[in-house]
Amino acid sequence: MSTPKKLVIATRASRLALWQAEHVRDRLKALYPDCDVQLLSMSTKGDRILDRSLSKIGGKGLFIKELETALLDGRADLAVHSLKDVPYDVPAPFDLAVIMERDDPRDAFVSNQYDSLSDLPDGAVVGTSSLRRESQLRERYPHLVIKPLRGNLDTRLGKLDAGEFDAIILATAGLKRLGLTQRIRSSIEVDDSLPSAGQGALGIEIHQDRTDLKNWLAPLACSESTSRSVAERAVTRLLGGSCQVPLAAYAELDGDQVRVRALVAEPDASVVYRAEQRGPISQADALGKAVGQALLDQGADAILAKLSVPAED
Repeated sequence: MSTPKKLVIATRASRLALWQAEHVRDRLKALYPDCDVQLLSMSTKGDRILDRSLSKIGGKGLFIKELETALLDGRADLAVHSLKDVPYDVPAPFDLAVIMERDDPRDAFVSNQYDSLSDLPDGAVVGTSSLRRESQLRERYPHLVIKPLRGNLDTRLGKLDAGEFDAIILATAGLKRLGLTQRIRSSIEVDDSLPSAGQGALGIEIHQDRTDLKNWLAPLACSESTSRSVAERAVTRLLGGSCQVPLAAYAELDGDQVRVRALVAEPDASVVYRAEQRGPISQADALGKAVGQALLDQGADAILAKLSVPAED
């Protein structure tokens, strides 16, 4: 097989996104030492609009549109994404070519005063950008005040340090990747905050015609992370889930078996539907669909219909 001479990686310009792109660059350089691997960093609509929640401006897909344009016009060969930001239905002519080894998928409790969610007093203000996190917080801790928190990771931490929040909830993986593990007061177990589909994993997107590139990238794929993500993304695909809906999906492996859990909730946690399935890894996609269907059978379709409204410009 031939080896690449030059590869350009499209990435968001945030510090975390650049770390992720640099991680892929370094992995590619290790595989292909003679390849010139470059980064093309850019600002996306999701990065620029910070005065409204993601659910109101079009969802997480706003973080990848500009990167896909770079794939289309030939400025970049591949784009690196946090998998949780990649819509469940990647449209032609794009291909989610690789899902890499997953980091810690849990949410992290970050505070300068308190050690855990259970330590927060009545009326404490908690910041999060995620309806998924918000609904689960409201269900378990109705005495807390939940407020929206946008911006990149450094901006969010800055708002906490400025005293705008008593605590904030972030992805553990992002903090670890940027060497900020010391900011984590405690990790929130998945039983208490079920993660978003693909949380902690990196996805590599390419143009579907680039079969040569797909072959070059294949060694970066992780079979375990891929199987888990297939199950989780099958849930969101069946439900048509987006960040407009409090939706969580999480799969874990036990030998050759996979356990798939998911939930759909009202943002205020007045209604929370949960479902679970277990079965062979080879049936990961079907198990994810079965979990999604079980949620619909409970009544999740009413929540989905109500919350899936057109985004603002």
